[in-house]
Amino acid sequence: MAGREIVPLGAPVTPGTGTGIGTTGAAETGVGRSNRSGRPGTGESGTGDAVFKALADPTRRALLDALFAADGQSVQALGARVPGMTRFGVMKHLAVLEAANLVVARRRGRQKLHYLNPVPIAEIADRWISKYAQPFVRALADLRVGLEA
Repeated sequence: MAGREIVPLGAPVTPGTGTGIGTTGAAETGVGRSNRSGRPGTGESGTGDAVFKALADPTRRALLDALFAADGQSVQALGARVPGMTRFGVMKHLAVLEAANLVVARRRGRQKLHYLNPVPIAEIADRWISKYAQPFVRALADLRVGLEA
């Protein structure tokens, strides 16, 4: 590896030396980060994006509906709700839902049971829906006051 400098562990490295070890780059500083559109600083928090991504898939929404109907189900029970999908496919969908904090898994003996966590959906409703519904609610309240007067 010609041109590469070997730096001992713990040795100070100055940024921009090209060694890639211990340098401060965009990952550590946040400088130059961008969202998927390539524009820096635009986009929701990672948590909100994960929830929207999780809710975008109809299979994951079906799994959430199944957990709403009966909380605390195993992968096998949830897999029965999605015919034609392997157990591993169900597990992958559940992993996305867990990463978005929409599903919480708890072990009971040898079984891993999955529970619905509605808090992230409520946070999205508060953030997005109530913000846009508030002017309409205020207008209806004003109309009521005007009609009663």
